[in-house]
Amino acid sequence: MMLDYTTSAPDEMSSQGQGTDDEMTNKAAARLKSDGWSILETTGFLHLIGPLWERRVDGHYEFALATEDKHHNRRGMVQGGVMMTFADRTCGMTARYVSGKEYMATVQLDTHFVEAGQIGDILISRPRVVRSTRSLIFMSTEVTVDNRCIVMANGVFKILKGPG
Repeated sequence: MMLDYTTSAPDEMSSQGQGTDDEMTNKAAARLKSDGWSILETTGFLHLIGPLWERRVDGHYEFALATEDKHHNRRGMVQGGVMMTFADRTCGMTARYVSGKEYMATVQLDTHFVEAGQIGDILISRPRVVRSTRSLIFMSTEVTVDNRCIVMANGVFKILKGPG
């Protein structure tokens, strides 16, 4: 089943009071849209994880991921790899935006899990450039839920001449 992330969410949950995964996902999408977020076009592996959302606030880039059942680990929490991928992608995108360079590769990503993410959480990343050289961009982000840090990540991104 394909979800429509661009429409408004239903006003009511299912008759059991919990709502379906689709209803909860569409409700999160409606909330993000109303707060000024837009869907970031993705392909490949990132398309499987998303949708990812983005916006600019006071000149700074912010990214969001509304977690769904597909993001769970064996304990029912958000899989650590999802959070690492989210941190990597958002730092890399910000490095691209700020530098104006199209091609980057992650050289290093150091990730610290501070707290578990719950399915249904909306993860927010606000990456910042720590330092930039001619060939490397040093990035940092905290992934938060309701302004509570759940992941800290620092990454180094190599500026490439082309796609390969």
